[in-house]
Amino acid sequence: MIGTRLRPRYSFDHVLGITVIGLAIFGLVMISSASVYESYQVYVKQGVDCGLIDGVNCNHFYFWRQFRNILVAAPLGLIAISIPYLFWRKAAPGLFIGSIILLIALFLPGLSTGWGTSRSWLTIPILSSIQPAELAKLGLIFYLARWMEGRRDAIATVENGFIPFAVILGSVAFLFVLQPDFGSTLVVTLIATAIYFAAGARVKHIAIGGIIAASLAVLIVNFSGLDYVKNRFTAFFDPSVDPEGIGFQVKQSLIAVGKGGFFGEGLEGATQRYGYLPEVQSDAIYAATAESFGFFGSVILVGLFLLIAYRGFRIAAAAPDRFGQLTAVGLSVAIAGQAFVHIGVNIAILPYTGITLPFVSYGGSSLATSFVIAGILLNISRYTNTHSAGYFREQNLSLRDRRRLNSKF
Repeated sequence: MIGTRLRPRYSFDHVLGITVIGLAIFGLVMISSASVYESYQVYVKQGVDCGLIDGVNCNHFYFWRQFRNILVAAPLGLIAISIPYLFWRKAAPGLFIGSIILLIALFLPGLSTGWGTSRSWLTIPILSSIQPAELAKLGLIFYLARWMEGRRDAIATVENGFIPFAVILGSVAFLFVLQPDFGSTLVVTLIATAIYFAAGARVKHIAIGGIIAASLAVLIVNFSGLDYVKNRFTAFFDPSVDPEGIGFQVKQSLIAVGKGGFFGEGLEGATQRYGYLPEVQSDAIYAATAESFGFFGSVILVGLFLLIAYRGFRIAAAAPDRFGQLTAVGLSVAIAGQAFVHIGVNIAILPYTGITLPFVSYGGSSLATSFVIAGILLNISRYTNTHSAGYFREQNLSLRDRRRLNSKF
């Protein structure tokens, strides 16, 4: 049954690659248009008299910063394509422990920096600042995939499946909540649950875990003493309760989406970008897109993320081993799940939380992680071989056995 040696092909999933490049280019266009007001304000705060210099420079601060981010992130994605995905299996424990250490470092004096109500960035002299939450997503994906690959039967049990899974996920989610970063908490929960389900978990265990998580969320909202958290949920249930205060961003996002109509106001006709949408270049980029391109453009954007999810799950189905399969599932949900949370926040079907739209929103750490995720998915796609993949999955061979068999063929 083993007719060929398991080795990478020269090609990869071109549809996925083209989609990622298209989203990154579209993000540059949107940031160039949507961030005009915010860019101008940056220069004003720096004391620059924009009336005495080229106005284009004052209006495109975030555009050029994002262009620089792409110049850094895209090569990282290319490197990820060239690294055999089994490397991440070896590195999984170290990456997971390292990401936990970085998350803990956020609470050490002098190391972290805040933005709004969250302290989610580490200040590093050479790299300026990084967001450990982005690295933690990758660490969690690789660690869960490695831990679950050899526990096909145990995953369905409570003592060897559900409880260890809850401890692993809880250790990461708890550090996210402390920041607090509820957007990333929701994303890693979606990622971990998807991997858990794909590994053979029972639906009733997932349902029980969901009930427990929801109960803990209610306790945090009501008894954490963080009034702004409770205010966000208040604005979620009734955006009109304080349209000039806690409901401002939700209300303005809905106005932007509504103004777009079916075909949109165009890049130059959109007006919500002029100070009405806070963090429009990052947290509200989908609302800005809906105003500029309308329902038609918004559906296309959603469709591109669904396409990424489809291609990712397709790669997972043809992965040559269980680790590749579970890793591909986690990486696909990391992109599509974060997009779902971002869009859900912008159209008020989820409580407001600051989170970027992969490949489209402004952000260094987020963009770099998104490109690396895409690169690893593309690398796994280079190893997909229906004949050898089916055999390895049926036999559930260990990594050592797979390498031994490959050496013979």
